[in-house]
Amino acid sequence: MGNFSRRCSKLINSSQLLYQEYSDVFLNKEIQSQQRLDSLTEAPGPMSPRQPRKALVSSESYLHRLSMASSGSLWQEIPVVRNSTVLLSMTHEDQKLQEAKFELIVSEASYLRSLHIAVDHFQHSEQLRATLSNQDHQWLFSRLQDVRDVSTMFLSDLEENFENNIFTFQVCDVVLNHAPNFRRVYLPYVTNQTYQERTFQSLLNSNSSFREVLEKLESAPICQRLSLKSFLILPFQRITRLKLLLQNILKRTQPGSAEEAEATKAHHALEELIRDCNNNVQRMRRTEELIYLSQKIEFECKIFPLISQSRWLVKSGELTALEFSVSQALRRKLNTRPVHLHLFNDCLLLSRPREGSRFLVFDHAPFSAVRGEKCEMKLHGAHKNLFRLFLRHNAQGSQAEFLLRTETQSEKLRWISALAMPREELDLLECYDSPQVQCLRAYKPRENDELALEKADVVMVTQQSSDGWLEGVRLSDGERGWFPLQQVEFISNPEVRARNLKEAHRVKTAKLQLVEQQT
Repeated sequence: MGNFSRRCSKLINSSQLLYQEYSDVFLNKEIQSQQRLDSLTEAPGPMSPRQPRKALVSSESYLHRLSMASSGSLWQEIPVVRNSTVLLSMTHEDQKLQEAKFELIVSEASYLRSLHIAVDHFQHSEQLRATLSNQDHQWLFSRLQDVRDVSTMFLSDLEENFENNIFTFQVCDVVLNHAPNFRRVYLPYVTNQTYQERTFQSLLNSNSSFREVLEKLESAPICQRLSLKSFLILPFQRITRLKLLLQNILKRTQPGSAEEAEATKAHHALEELIRDCNNNVQRMRRTEELIYLSQKIEFECKIFPLISQSRWLVKSGELTALEFSVSQALRRKLNTRPVHLHLFNDCLLLSRPREGSRFLVFDHAPFSAVRGEKCEMKLHGAHKNLFRLFLRHNAQGSQAEFLLRTETQSEKLRWISALAMPREELDLLECYDSPQVQCLRAYKPRENDELALEKADVVMVTQQSSDGWLEGVRLSDGERGWFPLQQVEFISNPEVRARNLKEAHRVKTAKLQLVEQQT
């Protein structure tokens, strides 16, 4: 760690906002920018620089100027930049590129400021430490101090690059140089997330001393009314946000340029790290979920082992099976019974619900032999939201068909979508007519088929239910899932939708070219 103390950051106090609020402010600006574009598309070409205003401080202390500025500080507002003629020769896109790079630096400073509080105020608190066992303390804070040390070195190198050339500074090469350090600390920290969440909740529920000390620590002015939990989740939020900041830079570089190649490499390195983090977390949760289910499920048909390293739960829920029978008076009678479906990535189980959240499996089939279809049958009364489930090869080696009812239309559509064979990746340039939405409020999934959303995410909608749910594909990474309508707003301007698709396609194409070069 010899390098990380070699210089003191001049940006660390660039805002009184901690990263939790700084990030929120910045995402709100992105939302507002998309909204403005939705009502009025920007014209390309050179951008007229703002009229020079009196500098608040001397030009040589531009970084000190930032320490007095709001969280919205811009590169072009730095006195050295404002008072030069450089802006006159820059196009609007060139300025946006510089601002995107500068935002990465300033946001890292805000992030590090929050990490200092997380480590010095919480992790190093002797009072809090006295309420915890060694194991609980380890699971709660994990490698948070290592994360801070890496961020300190990263910001130091970013600032040094920036100071060396304020007008043509680079950031993507710095990200690439630090990518191994990111992997070294972020991968174990994020993988520990499951234990961290459980430990935190368990301590709140059962350790009154911990609760009392934590309440005092969180009420300190330095925390700005933010909770310990909001500090603990910062590393995963930051590494995800860093990838999106690199994506914004990549979209603004000149196609075919060396800067584009560097941005693509940096973006790809962060994308791989996030994918590995997610895979580690998912693998742990999926295995625990299978172990739990295996203790709750019994078979009255042919038994097969449920636990497998390659199996995970896609969707589960209780539905109503409808069956017709003929009475002695030769009248058709409609009978109903509850059926619970457990859909895994490789098979489907049909069960009868039992007491104590237990299930008795009466049929199952491999996923490749399962199909769900809409049902146009009209039935009287409350029998709406019907779909047909076909098993081409069930536990007895024969075919089976079920008529199922869900409580809502969205559940019906979600089951049909989950039962469909994996869809081919969409060609973004052929999706200009598809609706798009922008996320206004973050959404944390409650079920496995739902899509996690962060503020300012842009999602292409593939279907919509009448009761307020959408299915879509996030443009930044191609992830698909369902989410509530109330978290988003539609993008009405077709030119803005086309621009979003072109930018996403460009990032995807650049990444594919990089992968081809590496193989």
